[in-house]
Amino acid sequence: MVAVPICGGFSKVALIVQKYGGTSVGDIERIQNVARRCMATQGAGNDVVVVVSAMSGETNRLLKLVSQISKRPSEREQDVVVATGEQVSIGLVALAIQEQGGKATSFLAHQCRMVTDSTFSKARIKSIDAETIFAVLRKRHIAVVAGFQGIDDEGNVTTLGRGGSDTTAVAIAAAIKADACEIYTDVDGVYTTDPNISPAARKLEKISYEEMLELASLGAKVLQIRSVEFAMKYKVPLWVKSSFNHDPGTLVCEEDASMEDVLVSGIAYDKNEAKIAIRGVPDVPGVAAQIFGALDEKSIVVDLIVQNVAKEDKTDLTFTVGKSDLVKAKDVVLRIAKTIKAEAVETDDHVSKVSIVGVGMRNHSGVAAKMFQVLAREGINLQMISTSEIRVSCVIHEKYTELAVRALHTAFNLDRTEPAIAAS
Repeated sequence: MVAVPICGGFSKVALIVQKYGGTSVGDIERIQNVARRCMATQGAGNDVVVVVSAMSGETNRLLKLVSQISKRPSEREQDVVVATGEQVSIGLVALAIQEQGGKATSFLAHQCRMVTDSTFSKARIKSIDAETIFAVLRKRHIAVVAGFQGIDDEGNVTTLGRGGSDTTAVAIAAAIKADACEIYTDVDGVYTTDPNISPAARKLEKISYEEMLELASLGAKVLQIRSVEFAMKYKVPLWVKSSFNHDPGTLVCEEDASMEDVLVSGIAYDKNEAKIAIRGVPDVPGVAAQIFGALDEKSIVVDLIVQNVAKEDKTDLTFTVGKSDLVKAKDVVLRIAKTIKAEAVETDDHVSKVSIVGVGMRNHSGVAAKMFQVLAREGINLQMISTSEIRVSCVIHEKYTELAVRALHTAFNLDRTEPAIAAS
């Protein structure tokens, strides 16, 4: 078999990739529902590839077993354990399709050569053997592929990180040049914010890749960030739908002119943030490179970074990492701090990040000022600030997260039936 690069494959009319998340396959009844949906899509004349997550709660159960054995487990062996959840799901979905009179073939990562790098628990896809998938489609089988998992060049089992099944689905869609990739979950589209926090949240008919990428990177749980990166890079039409109804969902697509009329499209938040402050850092060239280079060697992703103005040749350097990386990051920073003779290292895992996102920000001033004024009126202190062309983010104490989201959602007129149009 020849591995086809991610951009390879060939066009085929009515070729659909569907991804079903853990809640969609949470029990036998829901698995049977997924099977019916897959067969209905095929029955309409389409070829269908289905990517399936582990059953709801299964990955957490497996991780708990790992933690009961080891507090600092080998990431290679942890991947071996947690990748088993998807094996159960794909087998059950394939069986459900067969029981309903259809034809289905299931694939683990090694069977369709889903090759990744060797960064265990956060692996990145390098290539997919698209021909293996096409072979079963030519037989009019539904291909049922395990999400979340891969193999490296040495044959080791790898996983793609939380939400990795989204990435699997979009990568397959890119590899086989699918006509569409449909992400089925327990929500029926992309909302202006989390409806659990703001009941006034409104579902969007469409959103640009760039806005969705920002929202995903800022904590929105609808899509995994790398899946949006793949979709944007290879221009994969991406639909977010619910597996529990037939609503058309939200289309994630290329930006069009009308999107710039909306000042803010969404409010995101992320409680999975931890802050690390290094006090009394020598203000000399190369120190920041030394710190962040050491973190990169451990595959620790750094988010916001703030450096204070130097006083007496010393400065303070503050940055955020994911909470799951805090222990590992602190170990690295303490070692480097000793080497560079920094004065102290402080950590805080009671913070969250709240962000506003919208392509309309590019052409309109005062958006950040309005955000700061809204938060100030609510008595919320800003610990860190970061901006881009279409996003403003603030780190605040986690206890104010819900208040901040609701206040911003209302202030930027996202509670309305129709989106607020920016003044020209």
